[in-house]
Amino acid sequence: MALRNPPRRRRWTAALGATALVFGAAGALASPAGALPASQAVDFTTRCVPPPIAGIPPIEGTTTAEITVDKPTPKVGDTVTVTYTVTKPAASNPVDLALPADIMTPSGKVVLGGAQSGAVTVTGPKKNPPVPGKGAFPAFSMTGTFTVTAPGSINLSPGDYNIHTSYIMELDTPCTVLNPPAPVSETVVASAQPGANERNIALDTASGAPGARTTVTGAKFTPLAEVTVVGRSGAAETADRMTVTTDSAGGFVARLKVNDKATTGIVAYEGAAWDPEKGAGPAAYTVIDDTPQPPNSQKLTASVAAGQLSMTQAGDAVQLSSVDFGQGGAATGDLKTVTVKDFRGGPAGWSLTGKVTDFTGPGGSIGAGALSWTPACTTKAGSPSTCVPGSAGTVGSGGATLASTPNGTLTGGEFTVDAKVSLDVPAFTAPGSYAGVLTLTLS
Repeated sequence: MALRNPPRRRRWTAALGATALVFGAAGALASPAGALPASQAVDFTTRCVPPPIAGIPPIEGTTTAEITVDKPTPKVGDTVTVTYTVTKPAASNPVDLALPADIMTPSGKVVLGGAQSGAVTVTGPKKNPPVPGKGAFPAFSMTGTFTVTAPGSINLSPGDYNIHTSYIMELDTPCTVLNPPAPVSETVVASAQPGANERNIALDTASGAPGARTTVTGAKFTPLAEVTVVGRSGAAETADRMTVTTDSAGGFVARLKVNDKATTGIVAYEGAAWDPEKGAGPAAYTVIDDTPQPPNSQKLTASVAAGQLSMTQAGDAVQLSSVDFGQGGAATGDLKTVTVKDFRGGPAGWSLTGKVTDFTGPGGSIGAGALSWTPACTTKAGSPSTCVPGSAGTVGSGGATLASTPNGTLTGGEFTVDAKVSLDVPAFTAPGSYAGVLTLTLS
């Protein structure tokens, strides 16, 4: 933010921006160097619905868009920043009234396919040139992030988007893809992290009556190791259990008999107890209860669907306190609250880290190592996991942990993360506004 200097005494103000990074899932090996196709602009048919006040019917037209990424060859666990640029919107200003500059805020979705499925939420700044009455909407860009969770080729296609205008009234013009998915505009190829747990299991059947057997096939375990194959009911193990020994390639085949009606999944692990670093699963399994029902009864069943790991933040700009020229000292403030939701329902915890750029301004720059923080986090009541704040200290360009939760038998929950931040400003830093960008990564 810009500094307003008092007439007799100059004061220095720092602005701290924060960009949040969010999640995904996938499978294969990276292509050779140079084998990745370049991103390309694609055309697709959209249906845009003008605000009711415009009194005009929906518009079907062609949208031209392109998707780019900051990491075309990420590793599992990396956060990829996605930019969705609409170069030619299908919609236009639906009214005769001219729209002034900087009143349009776009948002949308990027659709993931191939090794990873789902959608990435993208948003853009409130920024646009003036739009004449009935004139075409200008081009705009939106950004968002997702986390790669397995190796493979991930295709990115433009999805639905919305143009929100804030002028006299708050109005929306949503545009949907008529024949989804739209053409692929970008492809990233992810590789596995060195030392990552690649153990996996698959079932030949995902359901059966009590006493039925399912064939559990495991791969990429430690060769010639003893593996426990066991049923799961939530975080607890059931009575369905057997042990096998892997072959020289780390694979196994187990015929597990499933008797316990409480079994809802199957896991396999090395060692005496479940360890997410040496195990795989759970693979979903349903015991079909064939017990005859009593007369005049109704059997009720319910299921719990696993969700995703995600995060949101309360804002993207932090104004630090001023310090005096000639004195310097700590410019302090509070990080915008970050909310982490872990609704995966599995054994893995999460880690939220941050790194910051140098602070640049009219007098040069203040190094990233001058920024420190004191993290804090709160766990919502009832959450299986407990949030642990990172250590107080320097953030820097190398990064530091803001908060985390440990691995466990069953993890998840909702958490709020905050931090006190402080920038150590040298005494004779030239007056003016200095800004740096803090990037947060959830994995």
